[in-house]
Amino acid sequence: MATIFQGLVAVTPFSYRRSLSERKASIFVVRSDARVSQARSTGARKNELLITNAVSTKENSSAASSSSKPGHELLLFEALREGVEEEMDRDPNVCVMGEDVGHYGGSYKVTKGLATKFGDLRVLDTPIAENSFTGMGIGAAMTGLRPIVEGMNMGFLLLAFNQISNNCGMLHYTSGGQFKIPIVIRGPGGVGRQLGAEHSQRLESYFQSIPGIQMVACSTPYNAKGLMKAAIRSDNPVILFEHVLLYNLKERIPDEEYVLSLEEAEMVRPGEHVTILTYSRMRYHVMQAAKTLVNKGYDPEVIDIRSLKPFDLYTIGNSVKKTHRVLIVEECMRTGGIGASLTASINENFHDYLDAPIVCLSSQDVPTPYAGTLEEWTVVQPAQIVTAVEQLCQ
Repeated sequence: MATIFQGLVAVTPFSYRRSLSERKASIFVVRSDARVSQARSTGARKNELLITNAVSTKENSSAASSSSKPGHELLLFEALREGVEEEMDRDPNVCVMGEDVGHYGGSYKVTKGLATKFGDLRVLDTPIAENSFTGMGIGAAMTGLRPIVEGMNMGFLLLAFNQISNNCGMLHYTSGGQFKIPIVIRGPGGVGRQLGAEHSQRLESYFQSIPGIQMVACSTPYNAKGLMKAAIRSDNPVILFEHVLLYNLKERIPDEEYVLSLEEAEMVRPGEHVTILTYSRMRYHVMQAAKTLVNKGYDPEVIDIRSLKPFDLYTIGNSVKKTHRVLIVEECMRTGGIGASLTASINENFHDYLDAPIVCLSSQDVPTPYAGTLEEWTVVQPAQIVTAVEQLCQ
């Protein structure tokens, strides 16, 4: 069953939300088997036209048709909400705080209905003061609660960087283990559809250097729910990155309870010729490129790293030992980004298995432009991935 998601989620409080007609020039069709097609207006760049009916690619069992699976279909933001609700039912210490997370239901409706069910003390609307309510959440975690702090936009959490760094990441260590900080910090980020520079930031690289913090990025409804539940149960502070363009992605997920590991990558597509490491929204750009690559005779192995800190070097290493070539595709900035850290880790641990230098495709080091055409130029596109693999495998 095809799901169409366009730009932002249907509900957003910002005044510059665009109408459907204004966004129709760029539409992604995401299917439950991880296949992606892209329809563009006639003014689209010709070099982005990829083969959408390529020969069938090798998929693992998770890519089977959703119609044949047991379970229920959810959008990604609904899967996040279901994970939070299940954990709040299971553990009375779990609580939510942030701007408009209560009766409004959150900017992207991840917390819709939770205030009615659990009350205003467990789903707390806060003032517009990220440093204050993030610090309050850290203090609550020190006393035994398990708070979930929502940043309406991940860029806003830069106002709480001091609390996240000096308190959230360090207190377990500086207290000699007397305090644990079981807190989840989550919210939407990434490049949307003409949201402007301040609301199109990719802040994974900002937080990765903080000692004591774990970071994960969800990319499907299935792993969104599983990672959310795991993050809530963890005794470590966890930052969960959600992409604003993936909230309306639909998938069938199991009815029974499941919890994923915070430190494991996901094998999206087994292959032999090159290892492509990616995460979040770029997973779908990679899979779109993979169809074209298969039609050209290449057999790429695609891994969604999911865990941004620490890296799953076991899964990554086994793939490198098999393919001997690595391409990293990220939406993060090139300078000091996740790709740079991942490149260093692979070179340090698996250099002898590489037959070619690691190639990293990242966003350009510029503030994200508002103009749609310029915005696309700053982010890695599927055609660039195809070209990079062809050059890497020569």
